[in-house]
Amino acid sequence: MPDSSSKVGRVIALVLAVLAVAGLFSYLLIENMPKGSLRTVPGYAAWSEETLQLAETLPIQDGGRVKPLSTYAGFAMLGMHGARSMKIADDKGAKIKLTPTAWMLDALVRPMLAIEQPTFRIDNSKVLEAIGVEPRGRRDRYSYKDLEAGREKLGELAQTYAPIDAKERDPVQTQIVDLETNVRSYESLLGYFAFARNGITLVGSGKEGQPDSRANVSAVMMMAPEIQKQLQQSQHGGGMNPNLRGLLDQVLEVANYSRAGLPILPPFGGEKGSWRNAGAAIMQVMSGEDANAAETIADIEVMESFARHNPGEEAAFRTDLATLRERIITRAEAAGESKHVELEASYFRRNWFLNAMVFFLVGTITALAMWTAGRHSLGQWFSWTTLGFTLAGLACCVAAITTRCIIMERPPVGNLYDTIIFIASSVVAFALIVEWLVRRRFALGIAPVLGLLLIILARRYEVGDAKDHLDPLVAVLDSNFWLTIHVITITLGYSAGLLSAFLSTGYVFLRGFGLIGGDQNLRRSLTRAVYGMLCLTLFLSLVGTVLGGIWANYSWGRFWGWDPKENGALLIVLWTLAILHARLGGYLREWGLHLASVFTAVVVTFSWWHVNFLGVGLHNYGFTSGKGAIWAFYAAMLGVLGFGVFAMVLSRRSKPGRMPS
Repeated sequence: MPDSSSKVGRVIALVLAVLAVAGLFSYLLIENMPKGSLRTVPGYAAWSEETLQLAETLPIQDGGRVKPLSTYAGFAMLGMHGARSMKIADDKGAKIKLTPTAWMLDALVRPMLAIEQPTFRIDNSKVLEAIGVEPRGRRDRYSYKDLEAGREKLGELAQTYAPIDAKERDPVQTQIVDLETNVRSYESLLGYFAFARNGITLVGSGKEGQPDSRANVSAVMMMAPEIQKQLQQSQHGGGMNPNLRGLLDQVLEVANYSRAGLPILPPFGGEKGSWRNAGAAIMQVMSGEDANAAETIADIEVMESFARHNPGEEAAFRTDLATLRERIITRAEAAGESKHVELEASYFRRNWFLNAMVFFLVGTITALAMWTAGRHSLGQWFSWTTLGFTLAGLACCVAAITTRCIIMERPPVGNLYDTIIFIASSVVAFALIVEWLVRRRFALGIAPVLGLLLIILARRYEVGDAKDHLDPLVAVLDSNFWLTIHVITITLGYSAGLLSAFLSTGYVFLRGFGLIGGDQNLRRSLTRAVYGMLCLTLFLSLVGTVLGGIWANYSWGRFWGWDPKENGALLIVLWTLAILHARLGGYLREWGLHLASVFTAVVVTFSWWHVNFLGVGLHNYGFTSGKGAIWAFYAAMLGVLGFGVFAMVLSRRSKPGRMPS
């Protein structure tokens, strides 16, 4: 900014900006780091990196596609724990950071250690009080063992509250239903390999007071033809051997523990179709429905082998895990269903958006320093530093979005989460283009701030939703052509509208705090930039809306249906048209243009985000909880408008007899 700017205003603006950034991250730390001491898990031994790398690329089918175990584990952990990592301590007090894959392996093959881990995030202590468990604080994380005493009560309450419409439940009821769902899912992981660990009891085999012997489930599966023969005879009046009946009952019982989740066994012979979990595979062999019974039994034998290893036998465990992985990958590749598994595991391991958030955060800090230092040499150095970190953050976003497109085999925008990360990238790119055109550093200062806020929003949405947004789209959206020309166009319109609003927000604060002074060139540059972005918003929104109507006519047989999403897009078009016509007609001068542009953020946010909360319409693909953030954003933008009106009135009074600009 020019050196003649008010030093007092510059200091006030800097302090407010620093307080805003500090307040934002304090809120995030409070929300994402519940209080509580580090949990010690007696007898815990960390998995080796070699084992984890092998396990994380184990393919499974979930959400309509084949994905690595690390992805499945990551979203399961996110839904239960509220984060993709967990810190525990061993007997010696050493801190151990558990990745989702390590956490999943513990639950599957070391359940006695897993139940000691603080898996469940509980944000309201009243939930614990309701199920008869002593809370440690208002918000904390608890292990399965902590909740065990209230497990029965939790199930009873959840069964009572589940029939209530989700919108009618109070927060405690909602959290009880969610907790019971998470606990039940976790129990399915703990019991998944129970058949392998426990086997089958051979009743009456113990002699002279010795305990009965145990047999592998796979061994009993080999007897399936004889058991089926005995069953057929019993149905026609013949008796069934009681020993065989006992074996069958035990096999069906242990198989039931493995019938929920983790579809890990692909079809044979290169066929595409639904993968089976271990329980379904066992039951199909026992019922005679499996045409490849011998191969299925071989799968179960490998599972039995690797699930029984003691913690000190990790090398042998890894060998069996590699054998199982090879069997799965061979069949999946024959059907062409696992080509992106390793790329996806690498995508989540690299954590592109977390790196982007860090770069944008540092860029925001250097941007504040740049604005404070002015146009001295130090300010120039900070401007180049800001540009460097902003470009680095943008590069991380582009790399992540490109990788996601390869994995999904579709354009980058298909669901609500996709729109956030795409807007984050495109709004930063638009801001840098504006900066390249005007070279006045105001767009450069805004770019990392917008990138940071949007990446934080994406992470908050991902944690709150806890769903895999790489999964296939609903059928009506599954068109790469229309996703490319309609959805991307509309989303770019959102980006342009948000950038115009925040450029005008910058104008409001610059003039309100007296940071522009008499620099008419800066004011004109800002105004031209906002006017240009509003024109771009109108063009993209109008073209995108028309293309959407053509797609709707093709898919639904009508061009326009007054759907909330359609109305929101039309609202952006009408609002930007009104601003541009008022500007051309002289009804809006400089202050008026920027104040109207600030309100564009409210219009865009309603069209992009808020309509998803309405729960109606053919475009309702992203309905989720968390309306509070929307209203907080509206309040913030209206606050900016109020401040702008106040500053405009003051500027008019300071220049009596002159037409205000």
